[in-house]
Amino acid sequence: MNAIPALLDHLVLATPDLAATVADFTRRTGVRPAPGGVHLGFGTRNHLVSLGGSGYLEIIGPDLEQSVPGQPRPFDVDGLLTARTVTWAIRPPDLDAAIEGARARGYDPGPALAMSRRRPDGTLLRWRLTDGDDAHPSGLVPFLIDWGTSVHPTATGLPTTPLLSLSASAPDPDEIRPLLSALGTDLHLTPGPVGISFTVDSPLGPVTFR
Repeated sequence: MNAIPALLDHLVLATPDLAATVADFTRRTGVRPAPGGVHLGFGTRNHLVSLGGSGYLEIIGPDLEQSVPGQPRPFDVDGLLTARTVTWAIRPPDLDAAIEGARARGYDPGPALAMSRRRPDGTLLRWRLTDGDDAHPSGLVPFLIDWGTSVHPTATGLPTTPLLSLSASAPDPDEIRPLLSALGTDLHLTPGPVGISFTVDSPLGPVTFR
């Protein structure tokens, strides 16, 4: 069984059709993801599932109730043909120190940007995350996130499908490993096309998503 990466905060399953992907997850696992909230101005919304502990799965796609944004939607959801696990996030104890430490080790994850969304109950969540132009384009190197004083999504009573394993493939895994090390985390990597795979436990048994 592949080890769960250190500092894992969440996995990002992006989709061009949010309703269809939520329905597929529900059908395959027997667990229905909870509505997360709306990313105003970005044209997206999400649904969430706890992965056990302090990690969760974010299913993100276009929000059809928002007008089309004047910029590409996050995680290239406009360019996707099917749902795909596109990247992941880690939550270091000190975001700014982790950024500086990674830069000192030769990898720049980018600056910390302020973000927010409202939960369905109206609660405003605020966080910071890295989103730099020099971040690795594969999605295999995680971005960094800091929830500040906001309640972490896993503390809101989310439905749960415990994470059993997480792995990825890359044409040259040895290119990726030093970048993961610079961020203080790790990911089981094998040679192959770029991709992320994870398996969760569920009432219907283990289920794998890619």
